[in-house]
Amino acid sequence: MRRKILLGQLRRSVAKNIARVCLMLAILTTHPIQYQVPLWQAMAREGSVPFEVWYLSDHGTKDTLDEQFGKSFAWDLNMLEGYPYRFLKVNANSNVNRFFGLRLGEPLKDLFREKQITALWIQGWQVLAYWQAVWQAHAAGIPVWVRGESNDLEQTPLLQSAIRRLALRQLFKRIQHFLYIGTANRRLYESYGIEAEQLHAAPYCVDNDRFSLQAEQYRPRRTAIRRAWNIPDDAFCILFVGKFIHKKRPWDIIAAARQPILQNLGRPLHLLFVGSGELGNKLRSECRVVFDAEPSAKSPAQSQNGHGVLPAASFPGFLNQTDISKAYVAADCMVLSSDSGETWGLVVNEALASGLPCATSDACGSTEDLIAPIDPGLPFVLGNTEDMSRALNMLANQSRSATVWQESVARFDLGASVATIASLYKSTR
Repeated sequence: MRRKILLGQLRRSVAKNIARVCLMLAILTTHPIQYQVPLWQAMAREGSVPFEVWYLSDHGTKDTLDEQFGKSFAWDLNMLEGYPYRFLKVNANSNVNRFFGLRLGEPLKDLFREKQITALWIQGWQVLAYWQAVWQAHAAGIPVWVRGESNDLEQTPLLQSAIRRLALRQLFKRIQHFLYIGTANRRLYESYGIEAEQLHAAPYCVDNDRFSLQAEQYRPRRTAIRRAWNIPDDAFCILFVGKFIHKKRPWDIIAAARQPILQNLGRPLHLLFVGSGELGNKLRSECRVVFDAEPSAKSPAQSQNGHGVLPAASFPGFLNQTDISKAYVAADCMVLSSDSGETWGLVVNEALASGLPCATSDACGSTEDLIAPIDPGLPFVLGNTEDMSRALNMLANQSRSATVWQESVARFDLGASVATIASLYKSTR
């Protein structure tokens, strides 16, 4: 009996010591992001990679002002559940949307040592804290991984581009592995001379299963949802989802709706703008608003814009994660009109996973991976509203089932990224 007790104590002691020296992947990111958290949760469920997420801010976990949405909100899913994490000390008055808005409040060397960090994984290079962490990891002999969104489609002034390339070359010298989210992202890394063996596919993804399931649950209520937003039963409904900001060019959708090819569909045309932001009143002034969840906004019903017929439009406002699928079910297609500032556009993943047809501009990072393979006619030229109307007319007359659209995004899933991360971690231990 005594021997069993001693053996039990020995096992617990060994397990405790192993846990103390367990090599670990540190994942550094700005704040809990609705697109990243499902990946951390999937990694925790898979279980082969010991890791901890290090957050620089708690933005989004409680009511916080989002400057681009123009309102305060918190995600309605638990962003801190199902995986290990901690919050690091940073500067006062931190801001996740500014390069200098997030700076490390203390060196990481003690935490590297305490957690026996075997690799540091950063989520881009858009805040100073990422650069500080890379230099500190490099000094400590810790390999660095990066998974950023930038691609070779971005248009920047010559001088700004030259300065950026000089800076990124210095950063990339200190990074060992590059996890690319798609084709254009990989090309960016290759343009800096990153070798093939340093490149690893980690497809940009959302929780496809959750969006598919939510769409399935809402689909029987499609008619009721449309009527709640004053969308006619027989209308062809075009959806925009996102912030009403300049890089997303939502006004192009209104201009496309006025093109003859869409005015002569043989059924009513309806625009559904889900989101909010600084361009909200401008968009409303260009439409015949039949539903508005933000009645405090300037009413555009009497607007005279000199562009002829005002397209009918509904503005349900910002929809959180558990409600956004209502829009994907209510609409007949979604369009992403953004410029090259849209380095990917994960709303496309969401829509496709929900079985909703999509058209996107040729400047969006996801276009050549998610939309062009379905039909090369669906991408349209950025800012060319006649070409956009042509692509939307294709969608109005297409006959693919929801399953076909869902299958088009199947390989951009959590499992593919988790497998890459597990394999890379194993090879670098």
